[in-house]
Amino acid sequence: MKSIRTFFVIIALITTYSLEAQVSVSSDGSEPDSSAMLDVKSTSKGVLFSRMTTAQRDAITDPAESLLIFNITTQCYEGYSTQDMQWYSFGCIGSYPHGAVHCVARTVIKDVISTTGKTWMDRNLGASQAATSSIDSLAYGDLYQWGRFADGHQCRTSTTTNTLSPTDNPGHGNFILSNSGHNNYDWRDPQNGYLWQGVNGINNPCPNGYRLPTNAEWEAEIVSLNIQNVADACNSLLKLPASGNRRNHNGLFAGVNLYGDYWSSTLNDIGGSKLVRFNVNNVELSGDVRACGYSVRCIKD
Repeated sequence: MKSIRTFFVIIALITTYSLEAQVSVSSDGSEPDSSAMLDVKSTSKGVLFSRMTTAQRDAITDPAESLLIFNITTQCYEGYSTQDMQWYSFGCIGSYPHGAVHCVARTVIKDVISTTGKTWMDRNLGASQAATSSIDSLAYGDLYQWGRFADGHQCRTSTTTNTLSPTDNPGHGNFILSNSGHNNYDWRDPQNGYLWQGVNGINNPCPNGYRLPTNAEWEAEIVSLNIQNVADACNSLLKLPASGNRRNHNGLFAGVNLYGDYWSSTLNDIGGSKLVRFNVNNVELSGDVRACGYSVRCIKD
């Protein structure tokens, strides 16, 4: 009986020591660094964090402070803050969200710092270059329906469909026509006003670390850069061309070479979303239905 008690005492001591000991995972059998509870060493292998989509991440129940994951939707490492009750990206390894369709080639990410102090991309999403004039077709880029991912619908050559989508991701790259007022002429039925909200927003088409600007941010740029028309828009630091738009009811193009329409992430009060239009003689801060196709210029978060 005494020997049995002695055995369990030894096991308990070993277990206690193991729980408190430092751990070294290495190919050379070296001891862990004195400052580390876990020391991983290798010259031929790496470390893999838990990999999951944004939806899978959001399904985690009561995430712990500083919980780390790799988000395959955004291609970013993320950590959780219990104080702020949200996830933060701290390292991204891909320029664009996983699965993004590039109509011609990946848009080059080149920054320009405006007089407001904000950092913007110097070209539209889908553009081959920054605009050299307001009618520079290589600078027009793609035309996005508000809230949609870069699934191919934004390509100026995309085909159309009359079938509305019941989900955030239609599962195809067609430009969705909408002639129905019951859902405010949206490509999605029912509507979802939570798309494109911030750098981690659902369907954000911008490169990692960038997002759609708010309506207030557009307004601040217009005032700071003294933009009064489409010519001023192109001659400004932001080089905004007259890229036109694509209509929600027939998928045809309008205003190309005449004016530039740019989405914001801000909703309006009639089921649409806000945008800025640079006309020949003025600038409009207005709104339109979400099934229209407009340009996207990304701002750094």
